[in-house]
Formats: sequence, C-alpha cells, structure tokens
Amino acid sequence: MTKKHLPEQTSRSETREKLVIPASDAAKAAADVAHSLRSHGHQAYFVGGCVRDLLRGEDPKDYDVATDAHPDAVTKLFPGSLVVGAQFGVVGVLEAGHRIEVATFRNDGLYSDARRPDRVHYSRDPREDVLRRDFTINGLLLDPETGELLDFVEGRRDIERRIVRTVGNPEKRFEEDRLRMLRAVRFAACFGYNIDPETFVALHRLSPKIATVSAERVRDELLRILASGHARRGFELLDTSGLLPKILPEIAAMQGVEQPPQFHPEGDVWTHTLLMLESLQKDCSPTLAMGVLLHDVGKPPTFRIAPDRIRFDNHVMVGTRMAEEIAKRLRFSQDQTAQVSALVENHLRFRDVHEMRESTLKRFLRLPKFEEHLELHRLDCLSSHRHLENYEFVRSKLLEHTEEAIRPRPLITGDDLIQMGYLPGPRFKEILEHTEDAQLEGRITSHEEALQFVRERFEP
Repeated sequence: MTKKHLPEQTSRSETREKLVIPASDAAKAAADVAHSLRSHGHQAYFVGGCVRDLLRGEDPKDYDVATDAHPDAVTKLFPGSLVVGAQFGVVGVLEAGHRIEVATFRNDGLYSDARRPDRVHYSRDPREDVLRRDFTINGLLLDPETGELLDFVEGRRDIERRIVRTVGNPEKRFEEDRLRMLRAVRFAACFGYNIDPETFVALHRLSPKIATVSAERVRDELLRILASGHARRGFELLDTSGLLPKILPEIAAMQGVEQPPQFHPEGDVWTHTLLMLESLQKDCSPTLAMGVLLHDVGKPPTFRIAPDRIRFDNHVMVGTRMAEEIAKRLRFSQDQTAQVSALVENHLRFRDVHEMRESTLKRFLRLPKFEEHLELHRLDCLSSHRHLENYEFVRSKLLEHTEEAIRPRPLITGDDLIQMGYLPGPRFKEILEHTEDAQLEGRITSHEEALQFVRERFEP
C-alpha cells in the first residue's frame, strides 16, 4: 500500500496540535458562528484555506466552517442565510458584516462531469469530510474554542515541507475536478512550494484533460496566478506540467523564438515574457496582467531572419488580433478585451514619444487606463535593454499637463458646423479632429478662433 493511498484506506489517529487564532473581526465572526452551532449540539470547526494560512503565518481574509449540521438546520439557526450551494451542503451565513461559508460534513459520489459530485452523502464524521478534499494543505480542521488542530492527512507536515500533495490518489482527485490541476500550480507558485512527485506525475499525465474545463474557470485561475506576485513561477510550472500548451498554446510558442540581442540581451521571447511576469506587482489588474502576458504574442508567427537582423514584421498588428481572440476565448468582458487589445496595440508607441506632435502625444496620454500602458512599458524596458528615457519623458509630460490640457472641452461641435453651412457626413470627423489638433497644440484657444480656423481651411 502506497503512502498516497493511506488516508483513504486506513483509520489512523489524527494529529492534534494547538494553534493561536488571531483576534480579527473575521475570525471572531466565524468563531461566533461555530459557537452557535456547538451550543445547539453540532460539531463545528474552521476548515480549509483559513487553517492553512494560519499555519503559514498569514492572516486569513475569510473563514470557512465545517459542521455536521444539515443545511436546513444551519438556515434555521441563522435566519437570512444565503443558500449558495445547498445541494452540496454549503450555506453562506452573514455574521457581523462577514460572510462565513458553512459546509456540512460529507462524502462525495462519482463526478460524471469532472467538476461536481453526482450525489453527496452527509456525514457526522469530520475525517470523512477531509478525505474528499483536494490537497492535504487544505484538509486541516481547527477547533476555534481550544485552538486544537485536527490533521487526518498530514497536511501540517506538508506545510512544513512546503509541498502541494493531493488527498489520496492524485489521479482520482484530478479526475473529480480537473481544475484542481491548475489549482495545484497556483498553490505551489503562490506559496513557493513544490508539487509532490506523485501528484506532479499524475498532473502531467492528465494535463490534456484541462481542455474539458470551462474557459471561465481556467481564466479565473490564470488571473489568480498572474496577480499572485509569483506569476513567473506559476507560468514555469504551467510549462513543465504540460498545462501551458493546452490552455495557452500561443504563449508556449514563444519558447526558442530568438530576438535581436542589441534590443533583447536577455534572450528569447519566452525569457523576456517571464522576466516581465516576475516583476508584476501582487494584485495587479487583470487587464495589465494579460497585457504583459500577451504584449509580444505576435512575435512567434511573424519571426524571420533578414539580412541585417531578426525581424518581426507587423507583430503588433498580428499580436493585437491574437490578444483579442485569446481574451474572447477566455470569456473576458468586452471592456477587458478592448483594454488588453489596446495594451498590445500601443506598447511600441513609447519609442516615438519624443517625435510626436503635441496633439498626438496628448491623445496618447489620454488613452483609457493609461497608467497600465505606462507600467507595461516600464516592465518591458526593465526586462530587456533597461533604458527608461521614454518612460521618464512620458511621466514628466503627465505631470506637466493638467487633465483639462489633455482632455479640453471642444471649442466647436457638429452643430456649429451645420450653422456654418457644412453638410453632415464623414467630413465632420476630419474637420473636428483638425480643429482639436490645433486646440491641443495651443494654436487656437477660443470658440471664435476655432470658427475662423475652420473657415480658412475647409470649404463648406
């Protein structure tokens, strides 16, 4: 009998250890919920990520409670509860401004859809509940009244060893919910852990089946990895596990794509992208994260070796189209897709900022969420040639110009053009843009000057 099967096939005694619970409002709210359950004759423990984080020395953001009380008993005890997953025994209890998820002990049946159990069986045994969970580090129980730790699966030891290991047979756990393969990568990346060898072998073997997971769930895990502060480690694990070419083949294609050493001494497109991911700040926006990941996605399909140097003809245009397709494939919102595409489309414009007309520069500065464009450019520079002159120039212009200077109120409108005798049509856009150019460059400053500007340059 192998060690990985031990939790499911033996009844060894649990490990018990005391743990200090922080005096935070969230912890107190969860403890009050557990106390109410216990005062009515039920078992109740803190469970999962909150216990894991306490053992890691982190203050949990939220707390979950596991109990032998059935969902209907929970909702009766806590009026106004939110039934968030009653079919799986999960009730959201609102306590002192905090939402505490209360889950009934259970064991799961088959997972026909590789996501949810076909049927759940409620239990009174906390061990039985732990043995159906995903990873040992998430399978710990904590008595909130005594601080006693219940560990049926050696999760405490795995936290000490900095290991991500499935509860029981890894192939069975991954087949139950294939998103767990991505979650294994995320936990390992975020915590700086290694993946247990047997768990990793199963993950690699089953990696093609990640294609059956919905795009929305894959997207959400990818974003958690990207915003973890450990995005490089996450994507290296996605690569070595075999998951990357299945979910983002366009990123896997960056490997081995050489770049001109005079501009990219760091190496190929993959290495450059990893360096940028390494510098992504924790909790960065989803669109900035995706913009960084995809900014050079057009290079692999446009790579060619010219007589003078390596070239990527039209890689920005190609990459913009690819970024849009990827964002849509991952079910990003329309606004997010537009921003990611804009980040890719504009990331090389910084090299021309010194030569831009004042009106062109101001229009560039007023792109939506321009701070993301600026940060992507900074990371791009620091991950290649390390020259920040253009970055500092743009920053100085942002400080120099007021919001009104960048986005002034129009001096004239289409109604003014109609009153001047111009016929509505596509020409209006040209006239108004030329007039705004003059305004942005300070050549005209009043309504009257704008009218005169139009009369002198455009025939009615």
